[in-house]
Amino acid sequence: MKLTPSRRLYALGTILLAALFVCARKFDGHGEAFPVVSLLVGAVAYLLAIREFFCSPEFPKRVVVIGLVLAALWHVAFLCIPTGSDDDVRRYLWDGRIQRLGYNPYIVVPANPAFAALHTAGTRTLNHADLPSPYPPGAQLFFRAVTAIHESTFALRVAFTICDAVVVIALLDILRRTGQGAHWILAYAWNPLLATEVAGSGHVDIFGVLLLAVSFAALLRRWRAIAAVAFALAIAVKFLPIVLLPLYWRRVRIRDAVLAAIVFVLLYLPFLNHGRIPIGSLGTYIQSFRFNDPVFAALERVASPQIVAGFAALVGVLIAVWFRARFETLSADAFACSMAASLLCAPVVYPWYLLWLLPFARSVPTLPIIIWTVSIIPTYIVWHLRAPGHPWVLPGWIVLLEYGAVAMTAAAIILGRRIDRAAPQRSTD
Repeated sequence: MKLTPSRRLYALGTILLAALFVCARKFDGHGEAFPVVSLLVGAVAYLLAIREFFCSPEFPKRVVVIGLVLAALWHVAFLCIPTGSDDDVRRYLWDGRIQRLGYNPYIVVPANPAFAALHTAGTRTLNHADLPSPYPPGAQLFFRAVTAIHESTFALRVAFTICDAVVVIALLDILRRTGQGAHWILAYAWNPLLATEVAGSGHVDIFGVLLLAVSFAALLRRWRAIAAVAFALAIAVKFLPIVLLPLYWRRVRIRDAVLAAIVFVLLYLPFLNHGRIPIGSLGTYIQSFRFNDPVFAALERVASPQIVAGFAALVGVLIAVWFRARFETLSADAFACSMAASLLCAPVVYPWYLLWLLPFARSVPTLPIIIWTVSIIPTYIVWHLRAPGHPWVLPGWIVLLEYGAVAMTAAAIILGRRIDRAAPQRSTD
């Protein structure tokens, strides 16, 4: 019996559910990464689901609802796992805690013996304890707000999962207004990175993703002030979306831009140090942190890290300028491609950084980005290798696999388009 597209999607959702449940059950939080094999099984099911989305123009509403229920189930499974021994969420807990105690997270160094009494069981194993916080003020105030409600890593992970759920609501509005099928919400909700990096590890990037999705939805509705302010807040969570600035040209008014700039500056006021804007360990991050960075590593041989980091931002800006000049209509592709281009040249490309791309990747041109969110999963092997004492080095074959898959997908799309363009010419000859 031939399965209908809906039944195939149910089957793939069931495989995803089983794979992610296995992944969650095998994680014990003692410094290792998520099990790669089960994640890759789920990733294959996810890619097959993406194929179904491209092949079928629409699915019944019940399919979308059941798909979202399945996503909620595996999010709950990951919420139930223990927090990793040095997950970033422990730094978030520390930053929120010391703010409430009257200290500046951009100045206080967690490893400083003078602040040893401020630690709790949840913060003693935070990573890079010899450095102050690198996170921008929007993220800092979010940490403070959540820890004021309940001071625990679990509370932060729940808050991030709630942000993820609100992103789904914003995306459903975007899909409705852009005329795309509601089933494309599953291209976002079913991505394995959401389970591992939002509900599982808990990364603040999802809060920024929510703000950026709200900004995009507001642009579609012509709520220009809300769009500008939400965009400024997203930049205040992580600086990556700043490369999208050209896409707001003439889509928001000057007064909206001024309001957004004022909001951004006000966020820094609680953290000023002798009248100076603090950046914490951001400079150290650019100078010394490296992971999964083939393009940055190549360019760093001929230029300083600061120049190459500036180049990474410039690449994203130029892509955004190109989209803004060529297309009058607001495009999710422009958001996805601009940030992806900048990330491609960044000094650090952790799996959770790709969360920023997920809400905007749902078209053929963004298929390489969708592939990237899957091909990056084998990088978790580094965390496994670190546990027995191996150096923090990503094996070359993983880098080749990750970026080779992206490059081959992009090449296939370009070649397909050239063949399609050549076909009418041959038929007229």
